[in-house]
Amino acid sequence: MEVLDAALSQSRLEIFNTDQGAQFTASAFTSRLEKSGVAISMDGRGRALDNVFVERLRRTVKDEEVSLRDYADGWQAEKSLGKYLDFYRDEQPHQALGYRTPSEVYAEG
Repeated sequence: MEVLDAALSQSRLEIFNTDQGAQFTASAFTSRLEKSGVAISMDGRGRALDNVFVERLRRTVKDEEVSLRDYADGWQAEKSLGKYLDFYRDEQPHQALGYRTPSEVYAEG
């Protein structure tokens, strides 16, 4: 609830999307969003694979970038992660994309 309150105090949220975990369906949580005028969106039950692509990217970034670095501070981490994500998007061919980059697939529309 503290994190939710911090988010609500710092920006105007329009939609809050979550899974249907008990912490997100609790009336204390949903009523706080509703009172702030935030629309609530929840993934369907049994939709555990909805986040599979994001989870795969997170694992790749962790294994190929974060675990190999010792960032001095947040600024260095941001710069290094930005360079890595540029490489991942524009230069790294992906087997699942027919050995094309995400940028190439996106450009094909």
